[in-house]
Amino acid sequence: MSEEKRETKNKLRPATLVTQAGRAPFDHFGFVNPPVYRGSTVLFPTVAALEGLRQPYTYGTKGTPTTRALEQGWSEIAGAADTVLTPSGLAAIGLALLTATRAGAHVLVTDSAYQPTRIFCDGLLARFGVSVEYYDPLIGGGIAAMMRPETTAVLVESPGSQSMEVQDVPAIAAAAHAHGACVIADNTWATPLLFPPHERGCDLAIEAGTKYLAGHADLLIGLVSANAKWAKRLRTTFNAFGMGSGPDDASLALRGLRTMALRLREQERAALDIAQWLEKRPEVSRVLHPALPTHPGHELWKRDFSGASGVFSVILKEASKKAVAAFVDGLELFGIGFSWGGYESLVLPFDCSSYRTATRWVAEGPALRFSIGLEDVADLKSDLAAGLARLKLS
Repeated sequence: MSEEKRETKNKLRPATLVTQAGRAPFDHFGFVNPPVYRGSTVLFPTVAALEGLRQPYTYGTKGTPTTRALEQGWSEIAGAADTVLTPSGLAAIGLALLTATRAGAHVLVTDSAYQPTRIFCDGLLARFGVSVEYYDPLIGGGIAAMMRPETTAVLVESPGSQSMEVQDVPAIAAAAHAHGACVIADNTWATPLLFPPHERGCDLAIEAGTKYLAGHADLLIGLVSANAKWAKRLRTTFNAFGMGSGPDDASLALRGLRTMALRLREQERAALDIAQWLEKRPEVSRVLHPALPTHPGHELWKRDFSGASGVFSVILKEASKKAVAAFVDGLELFGIGFSWGGYESLVLPFDCSSYRTATRWVAEGPALRFSIGLEDVADLKSDLAAGLARLKLS
């Protein structure tokens, strides 16, 4: 891309940028979307071309025009120097951590991280001699006191996967960089449209594109974007694994990209409406949604984010397991499932207490995480109201 064209794209607002990023119609005979290139072998015209690798594509694992379109588009949106694709969000987390660490290193991970991140760290990383230490997500710049000479990476996730703590990412990044550590962000909740990770000091940013990028609960894909300092190392690590996402998945993700801003905006509106409604319900103790003024991290959210997604958590007042099951099992418009970010609304009971190590999770009642989809808000409220009635009757 020419510098002039890059500057023009940098001035575009998010809703416009997602329709333009990664597109080059006249590279594909004018078709608006790139075709799906399926293939492993790429031919070279001459021995000299083979020896010099003097062509854009050399083998299927190194990318195709389909995957490259998504990589370039995501880099433009994230403000990154490069992006690589992985088969899932968890694969993206593993790739980012392996890019930024080595045997004998020390890694700091927020105690509020996505639980499979902890499983990867406590299992595979530990097996390879990496020491993982968890920290209070609200530590901010105080993380400097936890840095060691061998600390290579600090992982942030803001807000927390279920407990929704908002981290002071710029302060953490400044402290980490002062010690020469890489800052890795799991930015799946916000996407770069609501939180620009590299602008906030993150070196590597992870996205479970399975969620808001895909948007339709039918795709597994992950992305890792890198700033200029870390782009080469990320690409080298990626190539060493031969890891990648298939062209059909990349094509579906590109389709999701074009409507992501619109869906995020609608899901933000609907989720905030429902969160405010739930906050007033007598069965609810508190709602954990960063955009609510009652949320402890609200001021940091206002400072660093340009919006909220459709995921938040609720702490109910004391209720039996049977009563919560009656509430959740009878919901007609909320599926019970682990993912989120799709067009369909979901609910997930959770309890962080068994896997927190640096902090204590203390909830006064049962906890539920909601992902609000694209259904009519009035219908979702009616479904929840009927569920809360079952909760009281059980």
